[in-house]
Amino acid sequence: MEVEIDPSAAAFFDVDNTVMQGASIFHLARGLWRRDFFTTMDIVGAAWKQAYFRIAGVENPEHVAESRAAALSFIKGHTVAELEALGEEIFDEAMAHRIWPGTRALAQLHLDQGQRVWLVTAAPIEIAQIIARRLGLTGALGTVAEHVDGVYTGNLVGDMLHGPAKEVAVRELAAAHGLDLSKCYAYSDSANDLPMLSAVGHPVAINPDSRLREHARAQNWEIRDYRTGRKAARIGLLGAAAAGAVAGAGAAVGMIRKRAE
Repeated sequence: MEVEIDPSAAAFFDVDNTVMQGASIFHLARGLWRRDFFTTMDIVGAAWKQAYFRIAGVENPEHVAESRAAALSFIKGHTVAELEALGEEIFDEAMAHRIWPGTRALAQLHLDQGQRVWLVTAAPIEIAQIIARRLGLTGALGTVAEHVDGVYTGNLVGDMLHGPAKEVAVRELAAAHGLDLSKCYAYSDSANDLPMLSAVGHPVAINPDSRLREHARAQNWEIRDYRTGRKAARIGLLGAAAAGAVAGAGAAVGMIRKRAE
């Protein structure tokens, strides 16, 4: 049976903890660290933020901003071609197996219905495009790092694509492609993405944080949770996050020692 294609409908997916378990910027940073882009202490700091994000399930805006700023400093002086090539490697080794099967199936459902599917993320556009291409999606919107003659300067082009900026980007994309946002879907795990979710006719909370879950229930939005053992106990989350950071730091030091032997 032929599927009737509606060119005015589309779907927009956040990435971190929506399409992929954990923060894509951390997986990218860890992969770059293994390739000597930066120091052990840098990755220890990233490990703490990743541990907090994975256990608490909530994005800390201050952590997000610090992580993005650190990422810009990591790639300064490197070429776009270099980051894109390494991004392909890092996707295979650290990201592919962290894609949520349930979310992947939802994206494919939209594609099967003839709808276009975009990722909308604060992650660097280069890694967002790799994820979109590997998943067979239409494309991606992400944070753009400035580069001159193919070399990163350490500055951003515009603002980080986060929070309200995502809604602006989605509206601009809809205008450029003739989309009817009332027919469109948006998926996210975070209350930070409420502006984007509220801009479409079909918002869906995926693996939601507590604020988004509460809002989704109040608005009668669809909620899907693909996590196992979903935060049955929240007591001691920060302690667990700290333990994860310490374990990550220990592992990093162990790897350094092993490489030195």
